[in-house]
Amino acid sequence: MSIVNAELDLSSQSSKLKVPKGGVAKRAFDVVVASTMLLFALPAMFFIAVIMFSTDRGPILFGHERIGHNGKRFRCLKFRSMVVDSQTALARHLELFPLARAEWEASQKLRDDPRITAIGRFLRVTSLDELPQLINVIRGEMSLVGPRPIVQDEVVRYAAEIEHYTATRPGITGLWQVGGRSDVDYDHRVRLDSQYVREWTFAGDLLILLKTVKVVIARTGSR
Repeated sequence: MSIVNAELDLSSQSSKLKVPKGGVAKRAFDVVVASTMLLFALPAMFFIAVIMFSTDRGPILFGHERIGHNGKRFRCLKFRSMVVDSQTALARHLELFPLARAEWEASQKLRDDPRITAIGRFLRVTSLDELPQLINVIRGEMSLVGPRPIVQDEVVRYAAEIEHYTATRPGITGLWQVGGRSDVDYDHRVRLDSQYVREWTFAGDLLILLKTVKVVIARTGSR
């Protein structure tokens, strides 16, 4: 499949009929576990919202467009961890610092990101910024475990592997998150996403969830 026609192919009627990897069992597990986690997380989420509102009057939640199952777009929810005009701040930073531009082009990540707020840095390091994604899971846009959710501009970097990515729902966690997160280069992340889909098992999802707890506590690869 050519990258030029990727979007058209992924939105075809035949693609829409495919069931996401894992089928009904994976979906039922997602709904039950995500709903339970959201119920217990609500007090912490309320506390985070109050702190954000008292220190920065910008939006509490940030919804960024990502690519989901069969190429369908959705708004991936997070607690806002960046300044309001983040794109302008990023463009200015990359223009002023060539080394930062090279780092961004290689991994789509920055070790010293000028867009991140003080509370946002804490939320990212602890992964608390991703708690609202439980809502995405319940709505059927994401899974607890799956490929890392990507934006449209990243489709071309997946090349033929994009067919594996769109065969399932993107996940809050996955092989990338438990395998190094920001310490892993982009090409390796693509291979991990493809491997997850090709070798998916329910037991594998449970193992990734257990490893995620360890990674979050140890803050491995977080930034």
